[in-house]
Amino acid sequence: MKIAVLLSGGVDSSVALHLLREQGQSDIEAFYLKIWLEDEVRFLGDCPWEEDLKYARTVSEMAGVGLSVISLQREYYNQVVSYALAELKKGRTPSPDIFCNHRIKFGLFQNRIDPSVGKIASGHYAVLKRHAGRYLLARSPDPVKDQTYFLSHQNQGQLSRSLFPIGHLTKKDVRDLARKYKLPNKDRKDSQGICFLGKIRYPDFVRHYLGEKPGDIVDRETGRILGTHNGYWFHTIGQRQGLGLGNGPWYVSGKDVEANRILVTHGTRGNLAETKAFTVGDLHWISDPPEHTRLHIKIRHGPALIPSRVSHIDSGRMGVEMDFPDRGVAPGQFAVFYSGEICLGAGVIETRHRRER
Repeated sequence: MKIAVLLSGGVDSSVALHLLREQGQSDIEAFYLKIWLEDEVRFLGDCPWEEDLKYARTVSEMAGVGLSVISLQREYYNQVVSYALAELKKGRTPSPDIFCNHRIKFGLFQNRIDPSVGKIASGHYAVLKRHAGRYLLARSPDPVKDQTYFLSHQNQGQLSRSLFPIGHLTKKDVRDLARKYKLPNKDRKDSQGICFLGKIRYPDFVRHYLGEKPGDIVDRETGRILGTHNGYWFHTIGQRQGLGLGNGPWYVSGKDVEANRILVTHGTRGNLAETKAFTVGDLHWISDPPEHTRLHIKIRHGPALIPSRVSHIDSGRMGVEMDFPDRGVAPGQFAVFYSGEICLGAGVIETRHRRER
């Protein structure tokens, strides 16, 4: 069986490649996907893909595997970046890395490689299982590194062709294997933030495409103007840093897009910035919709799983009531559903219901 391995230049995908070779897999080709943005944004920061590609070449040579570079820059902009920009203009909080996996790495990439390739392997922290003829996506044993949140839009066809060689390992295990294999990136730091930005600062990226639009920062409870902002698209619900306000802490608790206003709530009234209930639309289920009303959810990548009660509103929408409030629930971001260790799927948060006094 032919296997295509996605190499990023990082330690996780590098160990995944060498694990496959150690397991006796011989019909392997490695691929580096160039999704860096067009040349017009190079001035915003260092271009990381050249360094990444150097590591990927060295790692593939050590494994005795050929490496091909595939440019998907235009496709990435059309399928992922344009979505993120459109969401920001609506005052919402996008999750572009979810679509990066679904639409690009396990989507358009499949159309660019030999159709005889049976599996696409990556360095994701997730576990694939089979049950009753269906593929199940299970959480990694490393709760911090678990990446099922970012894989929650995969479908059965994509999972049937996926391999996650390091999914059953912890990050420490992966680092230990990297040292065993003497990989050049064994101590390389993990990448942080949105995958296509590299070393570009997120505000600089947003400013380049959406510009600035000064407006008022307003105390949500009193209506008093506290300061100014440079554009509501620079801010997200739950944000505390970067507001430039004194006598804090202040939290972003809402946006008035029409009036270009950021609404904030003081920390002493923090419960008013929190929410326990919201609605979710654009539902996607990896296998079947959940039968239970008690599930766990993630509203962001990380170890936190929040016990919640869910209810079906109609075929495309659900209501969610979390057991614990959170001030970072933002329209546009994804809520990902879990039953035990199994990732069931995801939906987009539509509206949040603030707590009352």
